[in-house]
Amino acid sequence: MGSAAQLAAAVLMVAGFPALMLAALVPSVPAFAAAAAVTYLADHYLHRKGSYLINRLGKVRAGLSIRFLIRQLLLVLLLARLSLADNLIYYGAIACFIAFYGLQAPHGALVQLIRNRRRMPVATRNVDLASRIRIPDAPPRKLLHRSAEKMLHLDLAAVVGVLLAAQVKSSLVGFIGIGVTVALATLYVLALVPFVRGRKIPPKAEIVLAAVDDWLAEYKPETVLYFSGSKDSAYQVNMWLDTMEKLESKPLIILRERAILNNLAPTTVPVICVPGGVHLMNMDLSTVRVALYAANVGKNIHMLRVPTIKHVFIGHGDSDKLASVNPYSKVYDEVWTAGRAGRDRYAIADVGVRDDDIVEVGRPQLAPIQTWQGVPEGRIPTVLYAPTWEGWDGNPGNTSVVLAGENIVKKLVAADPPVRVLYKPHPFTGNVSKEAGAAHKRITALVQKAAAERAMDSRFIADTAAQAQAKAELDRIQARLAQLSGSGGDRGDEAVATRDGLVDVARHEEVARLRAEWNDAYWRSFPSWEHRVITGAEPRLYDCFNVSDAMVSDISSVVSDFIASGKPYAVTDSAGVGVEEFKRNNTAVRAAVILSNSADELGELLGAVRVPDADPLAEDRKELKQYLLGPDEPSSLEQFNTAVANLALKAETRNVGQQSRDAAALAETEAELANAVPGQRVSAPGETDGVGTA
Repeated sequence: MGSAAQLAAAVLMVAGFPALMLAALVPSVPAFAAAAAVTYLADHYLHRKGSYLINRLGKVRAGLSIRFLIRQLLLVLLLARLSLADNLIYYGAIACFIAFYGLQAPHGALVQLIRNRRRMPVATRNVDLASRIRIPDAPPRKLLHRSAEKMLHLDLAAVVGVLLAAQVKSSLVGFIGIGVTVALATLYVLALVPFVRGRKIPPKAEIVLAAVDDWLAEYKPETVLYFSGSKDSAYQVNMWLDTMEKLESKPLIILRERAILNNLAPTTVPVICVPGGVHLMNMDLSTVRVALYAANVGKNIHMLRVPTIKHVFIGHGDSDKLASVNPYSKVYDEVWTAGRAGRDRYAIADVGVRDDDIVEVGRPQLAPIQTWQGVPEGRIPTVLYAPTWEGWDGNPGNTSVVLAGENIVKKLVAADPPVRVLYKPHPFTGNVSKEAGAAHKRITALVQKAAAERAMDSRFIADTAAQAQAKAELDRIQARLAQLSGSGGDRGDEAVATRDGLVDVARHEEVARLRAEWNDAYWRSFPSWEHRVITGAEPRLYDCFNVSDAMVSDISSVVSDFIASGKPYAVTDSAGVGVEEFKRNNTAVRAAVILSNSADELGELLGAVRVPDADPLAEDRKELKQYLLGPDEPSSLEQFNTAVANLALKAETRNVGQQSRDAAALAETEAELANAVPGQRVSAPGETDGVGTA
């Protein structure tokens, strides 16, 4: 339902309609007016908040239009109960509401037509289409944004006028309100008409696609990052943006869903979103030699079918989960893993991926993770609890949140000597399992309660002046970031975003610098001993790594990434398979403290943080880091660029070979034609003369 305010508004709106009926039957104009005002205001508020109830009402035939119609019918009932059925205002109200609903059809049709005609066959960022085709400005936002709600609310003038007419026994004021409603609704419809024709609409699909091909022919992309998925999976492509920007070959990002484009992080790399499979397959990608895939999804087939490109699965994480050895990976020319562990994983899984097709390239995304130098003097240790989510299969070993999360947090906040706890759950936590969602709320409450208690503890003193200064810096940085990203006003639609989506490199670099400054100020804006629940995109996971001295997590790529820091870590055996079996099945935990669901083993982790020289797993972590993530030299980015260059050479070699074979076959056919006896049929390449055939 959302917040308490949304719940209260929902109750008022639901209760308002029976109150309207009761007021109409009594009859009472003041009571009807009061109930109507409540339903109008509550409905409007819930729409602005996108309340769950509003979405559900539409599914049970109680949508927005029906609610307005019911209110209008009850107003007619009120007039009848007031013995005004023979009055002109009664017939005027009925005629008004019929005419008003008659205008809903052209209004809705025009809005939908405008949206359809302004929907581009492809949407782009950092692609210069404006110099090739004319893309007109979007209609004013006030015309299309929440248009159905705006149109329906135009009945307010008529409703108020009719109620006043019933109260003061004068039809004139009622007809004035009726006239205002009909006039405004008519003007709204007429205002939309110019945007469905002529130069107000973008070019047709074939013209836009031709312009994209023209740009591709000029830009000549060489390496493509291809991605398809739900809007919640945008992080899987966002993690590769920095690497794509640093490629030595010309990069291009191809997306398949508009929702992903809308959630794509800022980048300087050209981006083309192609929802239609036919449009993608007809796109001129003749200069592309390498395609990178961050996820195994069905729509990959639309790119995999191109034989002139070498296809690589790079994934969106490196862990011992089954997804990391998906048999689907056989469709790619190569599979790139971070280190030797990924190669061995495929060999053990025996899913058909050949060892020759696996290339170790490191993890370029891990460059921001800092190596541990021990707990700074004068600061208590920080332990990050970063569990993964429950997954789709209900496996109890997926996440520690349900069975172990509360035990872990309780022991950490009660640790002596004290530690600071940062709780950063996976953003999908609770999406599938109600138990996981409830456990997450309890863990959040535990951390917040412990933070409040620590703030009252005289042993912990806050530097309020420094925190105030840091908060002032945060405000300044956030204001500048908001200025750079726009005020959030009328930013047009997809067509305008495509036309004007060329990145300002200087602004992009300033944003990156400001985000780094924001991160620094964020950690200084509260005491270094304060427990914290961290959700949302900022601060990022790697920023949490860098301020932590140890981590507790589950089997996921988070563990593999954290190993890059060299810091102590613990992993929860939530399924209870046992330490030896857990380590045998999961490479990334071989240098970890293994926790049971009781979390009784946390003392080992805290001991390694407090006395690093006595840490029995320190050397194991160094060896495991190289095994999982590859050597530190050359850098991961260098390894990645080398792998791209090598595979591009293989693609080029294959293509040249194909061209040579085709040319040879054509020359042979032409020679046979030249030497053929008149009237003799010449066999085409690949045909037999029938000898030796059945």
